[in-house]
Amino acid sequence: MTTTKDINFYKPIDGTQCPKFAGVATFMKLPYVLAHEASDVDVGIIGVPWDGGTTYKPGARHAPRQVREYSTFMRNVHPTLGIQPYNICKCADLGDANINAVNLMESLRWVEEFYQSIMTQGIIPLSVGGDHLVSLPILRAVAANGPIAMVHIDAHTDMYEGFSGDSSFSHGTPFYHAINEGLLDPKKIIQIGIRGCMYTKNDRQWGLDQGVRVIDIEEFNEIGITAVIEEVHRVIGDTPCYLSFDIDSIDPAFAPGTGTPEIGGFTSFEAQALVRGLHGLDLIGADLVEISPPSDPTGNTALIGATLLFEMLCLLADNHYKKRQHQGKQHEKVLAESQ
Repeated sequence: MTTTKDINFYKPIDGTQCPKFAGVATFMKLPYVLAHEASDVDVGIIGVPWDGGTTYKPGARHAPRQVREYSTFMRNVHPTLGIQPYNICKCADLGDANINAVNLMESLRWVEEFYQSIMTQGIIPLSVGGDHLVSLPILRAVAANGPIAMVHIDAHTDMYEGFSGDSSFSHGTPFYHAINEGLLDPKKIIQIGIRGCMYTKNDRQWGLDQGVRVIDIEEFNEIGITAVIEEVHRVIGDTPCYLSFDIDSIDPAFAPGTGTPEIGGFTSFEAQALVRGLHGLDLIGADLVEISPPSDPTGNTALIGATLLFEMLCLLADNHYKKRQHQGKQHEKVLAESQ
């Protein structure tokens, strides 16, 4: 039975009292809370240690553990937005979703069921994959009540039909299936950073035909980040939105630890600026995927991932807090009018 806890319970272990390198590694040094006992939590950070959809270099299954370790270095206040997520929301590490390391379809089902339990408790999910196929079962839970918008930052569209059409499930196909299953509104999807050679022209054309707004890396460099962020807000508007960030959107000079690296990508600062530019969207969930620790012995990719994870946490917490404040004012208004 869940016991309501004070918000101070959900704050990270104080780095001035316990060194960052000490203690059990949880996301952001937050408390670990069992997922089925987390109804008191506002934002839950979840690992999905599975890369059964990988088509090139495996290893993303190890990302949640390493990102947990590097996230212990994060602090409490956003450097430019001033958001203090732990003062406005109850945040916790909810552990890892259930997966089957040798059965792809069963893993998809188990992950979906895990996230369904998260959503029924009213928790906002912030996830660390895993390869990009993990986004599909997450979206099946997050968008169970109807199609939502998505900001997708990636080197690849991940809207390929795959090798077997509708029966093909890999990290290159999650959003092809998500659109076909009615989880995403294609006219409310914007993809940023797309680059690299393709198998066929249809690799990008299918999404364009559905109405997806694609900003490839050439357009990004031509119009600049300010214009890109303006375009994101134009496309998404006030529609509830999911953020999916593939670490391979960042150039391998900065983040080599990924299974499908593509040169010519974002700098780590550009990646930060892009995520910060999403402030003000109605973000209802997010994931960070495709970090592959075996491909980067330095751990720099995991550090970038952990830093971006904190950026995402700030956005989710701030959006949730502002919606809660608005709902409170609306409730007070209704009460005042009824008296």
